[in-house]
Amino acid sequence: MSTTPDANEAATDVAIATLTRNRRTGTDAGFSYDFTCPSPTSYPFQWAWDSCFEAIALARIDLPRACAEIESLLHGIDGDGFLPHMLLWQQELRPQATADFRIALWEGWKSVTLAPPVLARAIEHIFAISGDEQWLARVLPRACRFYDWLHATRRTAGDLLAIYQPDESGLDMSPKYDRALGVQSGHDPRVARSWHARMRELLDGYGTDRRPDSLLGAQRRFHWADVLFNTIYADGLTRLGRLVGERRDPGYGDAGRFARRAARVSTALMRECWDEQRGVFDDLDLVAGRRDHTVTISSLFPLILESVPDAAARRVIDEHLTNPDEFWLPYPLPSVAANEPSFDPDFATEGIFRGSSWVNLNWYLYWGLRDRGEHRTAGALAERTIAAVAASSTRECYGPYDAAGHGALSFGWSTLVLDLVDAESGRDRSLARTPAFF
Repeated sequence: MSTTPDANEAATDVAIATLTRNRRTGTDAGFSYDFTCPSPTSYPFQWAWDSCFEAIALARIDLPRACAEIESLLHGIDGDGFLPHMLLWQQELRPQATADFRIALWEGWKSVTLAPPVLARAIEHIFAISGDEQWLARVLPRACRFYDWLHATRRTAGDLLAIYQPDESGLDMSPKYDRALGVQSGHDPRVARSWHARMRELLDGYGTDRRPDSLLGAQRRFHWADVLFNTIYADGLTRLGRLVGERRDPGYGDAGRFARRAARVSTALMRECWDEQRGVFDDLDLVAGRRDHTVTISSLFPLILESVPDAAARRVIDEHLTNPDEFWLPYPLPSVAANEPSFDPDFATEGIFRGSSWVNLNWYLYWGLRDRGEHRTAGALAERTIAAVAASSTRECYGPYDAAGHGALSFGWSTLVLDLVDAESGRDRSLARTPAFF
């Protein structure tokens, strides 16, 4: 299945305009930063997994900017290897941001929290297009430090990584966290208000002396093994291992450690999270000692890992991803299965990741489907994702029935349609293309 030229052109134009509009440059303590904010009106700072997705999109139109995006992000790594969720470059906006986003600052200008580790995937993607060994030599050692830090500080006894608050998974208000947080599921804005209140209580409970390496699981407030977070981590380990192994540089340490860790995480996902009866993957609530059975987009995510058995991936695809009663809606893939009681396709709750469709999650699953030879399904997913962006511009997320734009405006990672357009066309767009301005 192929996308229409008109939709491709429209989505491409709004994506390039968004990347132009959202660019932020400046100097802080002698470092010249150059990053893409997720949304000028809603999220003005640099956010880790957003930046990685935006760098992947930028690699299709402006390689120097893509490289600078990653280098600006990696400037935020601390001496131990911790890479924060947020970098608050703009000094004058920091006080308001700490209130709006309920964050504790680390080293005065960074969040103390994580984001899903998309970094290795972004580095591999940019390098595959640029072939710039000098750039790779600058960023790869810091990426290794970050993935080593994750292994050292967040690994559970079962080989999965743990998160300490819902937004570290990237899925913020997903209904799979409702029970653990004490949020009453519903279909009106009280859901979002309740979530914000519970998050404030959670973060206040952690106290002001929190560090990135604090062992917060012992407090038993929120301790969670998230399938999507761990899948992205395992995927990144595999790609990082390839990049390091190909360099054959002893300065990176044992290259095989990343492949071995990826294998252990994939094995743990099958052992701890796979539900053979239902054919999906479940998150683990480590405080309650139970699985969460809410079927969300993360329930499908391990199909992107080559080490996940074909039989399991086949069931995920056939029984859930392409099931019109669950995820295969007119503008897939919704962040919550349509037959879940908490499914919110119209953004009535004002809560993100409760039913809308997201370009970044579709992008991951698109490539996972292609890697498994599911070209027809992947093509249909790309076509409908591109059509949503063409219809409603670069919004934070989209209605799965009507492609209506939900959430923030001029949203950066929705520019991943640039990669989908190029992948479906079978060619790379010229990197010299002139940006369109609105």
